[in-house]
Amino acid sequence: MLRVLAEELGNVTAWYAAQHDPAQAAAAFRRFGALIHSTPSLRAHQRDLRDQLTALAAELLAQRAGVRADAPESQIAATALLGLWPVQFQSLARHLDPAVTPPQLHRAVTADVHRAARLLSSGLHTFPTAPAR
Repeated sequence: MLRVLAEELGNVTAWYAAQHDPAQAAAAFRRFGALIHSTPSLRAHQRDLRDQLTALAAELLAQRAGVRADAPESQIAATALLGLWPVQFQSLARHLDPAVTPPQLHRAVTADVHRAARLLSSGLHTFPTAPAR
């Protein structure tokens, strides 16, 4: 999953680097995200696509592990791995700034995605929790 996301990020940062006006490019990227979030049919399509990809990932993970695709472990692993996609998209939106160079953007987003992936790899028991009140 990290390789797929890295390739996608490389494509986005290459596009950003090729733009003549970084401010206009950042605004266009944000408008695209806003369009998806504000359009119910686009959100529904995005959810359907995510569900299809999650089912496919669960099947592939299950085959690797020798378990059923509908096993809880297959389902949660696929859901977690596909959850890295919105992490990357949100990180792009957060770090996209005309003052940030494409290589800096790439490094910042990669770092965010890797932080999220480390949590998945190490397990949720490592997630910091607030002290009980």
